Amino acid sequence: MRAHHRFWPRRLPHVIHPPQTSLWDNLAINARRYPDKPALVFFGRQVSYRELAEGAERLAAYLHALGVQRGDRVLLCMQNCPQLVMAHFAILRANAVVVPVNPMNRAQELGHYITDPQARVAITTGDLAAELAQASQTLEPAQRLAHLLVTQFTDAFDLQAAGEDAPPPGWHEWLGTHHPLPVLDGGTVHGWSDALACTGPVPEHVVGPQDLAVLPYTSGTTGLPKGCMHPHRSLMHNAVASSLWGNASSENVTLAVVPMFHITGMVSVMHASIYSGATLVVMPRWDRDLAGRLISRWKVTAWTNIPTMVIDLLASPHFAHYDLSSLNYIGGGGAAMPQAVAQRLQEQYGLRYAEGYGLTETAAPSHSNPPDDPKQQCLGIPFMSTDARVVDPDTLQEMPVGEQGEIIIHGPQVFDGYWQQPKATAAVFVEFEGRRFFRSGDLGRVDEDGYFFITDRLKRMINASGFKVWPAEVEALMFRHPAIQEACIISTQDAYRGESVKAVVVLRPGHEHVTEEEIIAWCRQNMAVYKVPRQVQFVTALPKSGSGKVMWRLLQEREQASGGQ
Repeated sequence: MRAHHRFWPRRLPHVIHPPQTSLWDNLAINARRYPDKPALVFFGRQVSYRELAEGAERLAAYLHALGVQRGDRVLLCMQNCPQLVMAHFAILRANAVVVPVNPMNRAQELGHYITDPQARVAITTGDLAAELAQASQTLEPAQRLAHLLVTQFTDAFDLQAAGEDAPPPGWHEWLGTHHPLPVLDGGTVHGWSDALACTGPVPEHVVGPQDLAVLPYTSGTTGLPKGCMHPHRSLMHNAVASSLWGNASSENVTLAVVPMFHITGMVSVMHASIYSGATLVVMPRWDRDLAGRLISRWKVTAWTNIPTMVIDLLASPHFAHYDLSSLNYIGGGGAAMPQAVAQRLQEQYGLRYAEGYGLTETAAPSHSNPPDDPKQQCLGIPFMSTDARVVDPDTLQEMPVGEQGEIIIHGPQVFDGYWQQPKATAAVFVEFEGRRFFRSGDLGRVDEDGYFFITDRLKRMINASGFKVWPAEVEALMFRHPAIQEACIISTQDAYRGESVKAVVVLRPGHEHVTEEEIIAWCRQNMAVYKVPRQVQFVTALPKSGSGKVMWRLLQEREQASGGQ
């Protein structure tokens, strides 16, 4: 027994034994159990469990006809929509591996997600298809996509939907536009309806717990993003554990607004809900009044989110019209929930916001607050079947209660390693008490009750509203600007996002006329919007060490000392 077990939900075991099957089986089983029950709701259009499974099988047959074999990596680049869920499970049904890609990425960034996993097939929406085609075109012929499967948002809902189910004002053009299919150099573009009409055979489903299921990418302090190898068993554990932890059942109605390309939305929302036989009410992107309407309309019971979403919803001038009484679970992570907001939720609605903590490498939660005993602005306690410690980063000796050290994690949800990067994999695993622990790179402490708190980062990373921004990646993109000689990315305080991105830039001789606005506009065209610097500071030189390395810590300390001024 450890200190935190005193606060463990009494209804739950400390360790669970998840099904020894593939993730696909969770959908297949519930399609038989609840064939007519809504699995997905999207602007009023309902997709039953039977329809979802049958559609995924048709897509799997189509992928098989395109040559997708066991273990092949297939890109999936979409905002939240029913097609994302169907395509995700279709790839798994075809014995292949899902490579989830952030749809905010631009062509300059997307090339790496094609070449690194050696993906030959990608599935996307019409608004993003041209960007993927452009990314493929810039690659060597042997590295390019061979097939691009494209769906339109209107394949999944009626644009004329009215009332509480209607898209927000201004969304009709984005959602309703039927984008022409792009040309794919050296490859073929396929329409969604053709894929769903496939009458070919579905391959035998042969993968199991040990097979690679998902390859989500995570960035780091150096180099390009790395693929995290997650077999079916690691995601299965956290899907089952998240369902149990949140007291889920087949009667649950979950608001799916956190992105399902991201590990939290994918595992703790999508896979946990499909495992439970619950209903997912899908939002393609955040809009506070749409969220308020959908919670009220569909009697949402569970909402995993980023704290900034809750803050925004509570600030809506229409908030008094929304009925949140159906909610019985609310929680999330990515950023700390302000104490005043958490207090308001508890006093006004009896909801105790349960924060959690996890990384792409840990298939979302490695820690979570017990729903009945959460502590505010706290990571929570080690999750089901999980052991976590705080150790000295240099000696790996466990730190006493209350003292800062690096958080290390051991559990069935921990990934197998980085795709084709044995050195990077070896660097993040250590042996502790005879077992293999993952080094999180985050500094924290444990209190006398066994609850974990984050205190700082070993890794150089900016957390903007829960989106992780890795400075080295942004710097590498900015160096492509013809006017930029050097750039250093640091964080700056932001009252709403917590942190925002700031670029400290040295311009090339002859380019002194370039403005902050021009740099920011260029960044918006060449990188995901959450990575784009909100501020650009021009300097004549960056501080460097004796070895010539940019002293980013010094710039960061100056920024903190100035309070962003």
